Amino acid sequence: MSTKSPRFGQEGGELSYGIYLRVLELLDLQTGLSDPPAHDELLFIVVHQAYELWFKQILFELETVRGCLFDGDTHRARHLLGRVHSIERVLVEHISVIETMTPQDFLEFRSNLAPASGFQSIQFREVEFLSGLKEPGLLVHLAQTPDEHSRLERRLAEPTLWDAFCALLEANGLPMPGDDEEVRRLSLLKMMRDATAFAELFSTSESLLTHDELFALWRYHHVMMVERQIGAKSGTGGSTGASYLRTTLGKRFYSELWDLRSYL
Repeated sequence: MSTKSPRFGQEGGELSYGIYLRVLELLDLQTGLSDPPAHDELLFIVVHQAYELWFKQILFELETVRGCLFDGDTHRARHLLGRVHSIERVLVEHISVIETMTPQDFLEFRSNLAPASGFQSIQFREVEFLSGLKEPGLLVHLAQTPDEHSRLERRLAEPTLWDAFCALLEANGLPMPGDDEEVRRLSLLKMMRDATAFAELFSTSESLLTHDELFALWRYHHVMMVERQIGAKSGTGGSTGASYLRTTLGKRFYSELWDLRSYL
């Protein structure tokens, strides 16, 4: 007499969706500070915790992209950058969710947030550093714990995506010396003007530029959201709020790729 084998997923029956994802622990992390509870504080916490989870995934993907570029695997690098682009579009859409909170709703619990601020997001800065925008001075203002300080120091010391892309260009006969801007510009122009010979390199550069553009788009929408919520008020972390955020709108990871358009 034959016995039927258990269907896939039923072997033992010990693992469940909730256990695998640790759902109960996850749902226990949204703890507000307002008393009496402010209705929209939960929304505020969920959105920002979701941001941090997506930042974690972006960092994971960008680290792999960096390794692929050093190894010359442009196909996988572009595939994973496409995933990063999709996540970044989700991050932009998160802002429309938090904008369902009115300024009056936010004021019910905003005072409890000080001196905490989104400016202090270590993973956000890690994305910037890893992408190519390193600002050592931020360590003084950001790192609140030894672990955070260590994470940012490591990102400052390690190669960026731009370093990896420059190494890729070098490996393909396009010199990118760190001390000669003119030679670098000519190499990048050659890559763009000879699209047949350097098709993979050009497509990869465009994927990097899309990553840069989407991050800049998030910055812009974030500024608009902050102005909509608090106007010209100071930020909870002591910054000048929206006016400070507006000074960050010109930040770019790959300024050489942007500048190149002027020479084509």
